[in-house]
Amino acid sequence: MVQTILGGGGPIGLELAKSLPRFTEERVRIVSRNPRKVNESDERMSADLLNAEHVMMAVAGSSVVYLVAGLPYKLSVWEVHWPLVMKNVLVACKAHKAKFVFFDNIYMYDGTNLNPITEDLPVNPPSKKGAVRALIAQMLMDAVKRGEVEALIARAADFYGPSIKNTSVLTETVIKPISEGKTANWMGDSNKLHSFTYTPDAGKATALLGNSPEAYGHVWHLPTAPNPLTGKQWVEAFAAAFGVKPNYRVAGKMTVKIMGLFIPVMREMPEMMYQNDRDYVFSSAKFEKKFGMMPTPYAEGIKAIMEIDFGKKW
Repeated sequence: MVQTILGGGGPIGLELAKSLPRFTEERVRIVSRNPRKVNESDERMSADLLNAEHVMMAVAGSSVVYLVAGLPYKLSVWEVHWPLVMKNVLVACKAHKAKFVFFDNIYMYDGTNLNPITEDLPVNPPSKKGAVRALIAQMLMDAVKRGEVEALIARAADFYGPSIKNTSVLTETVIKPISEGKTANWMGDSNKLHSFTYTPDAGKATALLGNSPEAYGHVWHLPTAPNPLTGKQWVEAFAAAFGVKPNYRVAGKMTVKIMGLFIPVMREMPEMMYQNDRDYVFSSAKFEKKFGMMPTPYAEGIKAIMEIDFGKKW
C-alpha cells in the first residue's frame, strides 16, 4: 500500500511529502502533471485530476489519499473544475477503499466575525469562491455520512513559508517587493490582525491527521501561531529582516484590481477583501489540544524564510 498525494507539486504537497515518513512506513506516491520525488523511495505518477480514469489509477493501491491540489485562482475555473475534482476523488476512494484527507481553506465560513476563526463557525460564504468551497466540502461530508468513505477536512489560514512562489499573497504583496527594494502593498486595513499558517507546520499536521484513525469524520484547523501580527507589523518585520525602511501602501479594492494586471494571484482578490478589513485570527486550539503539536512562532517562520530563500541571517 501507498499514501498518495494528489497535487503533490505545490508547497503543501512538498511539505506533506517531507513529513509523511515520520508517520507511516508506507511509500509515498506523488501525483501531479509533472511529479518530482521528495523522498528517495517516492513513487511518481503523472495525472490530470479532471480525468476520472487518471484519478482512479492514481488512487489504486492507496491506504490514504491527500487532496492538496490548487487550481488556477479564477472563479470560472473553480465553479467548473472543483466539483469535478472532488467527485473524481470521492469515486476513486470509494472504489479502492482508501481514506480521504482534504486540504481546505476557510472561504466557506461566515465573514461577520473572523476573530477567532474556529471549526464551529457557521458555513455562510460571503464570496462566490467561498460558495464553491462550501459546495465541495459538503460533497465530501455527505459521502462520509452515507458511509461511502472515511474522510477528514484539514483547514489552514492564508499560508506563508520558505520556497513559495506565486501562491502566497504575503509573498507577492510584502516579501517579494521588499526583497526587491520596492514598496510593499497591504490589502485592506493595515492595523488589523492577520494570521498565516506556516507551510511546514501544515504539511506535518496533515500527515499526522492522515495517520490518526480518530481524526476521521471531523474538520481540523491546522496549527497556526496564536498571536498574529497586524499588516503594518508584517511589513515592519520583513523590512527589519532585510535591513530596509518599512515602506508600504494600503491597497483598496481599486488598487488591488490594478495590481491584478501584473500579479496573477491578485486578479480575483477584490471579493475576498472582507478578510482584510477586520481582524482575521485563525484558531487551531482544537488540534493542539488533541495532538499536542504546537505551531511555529512567527519570528521563527520569518527567520526560516530569510535563511532558506534569501541566505540571510535574522
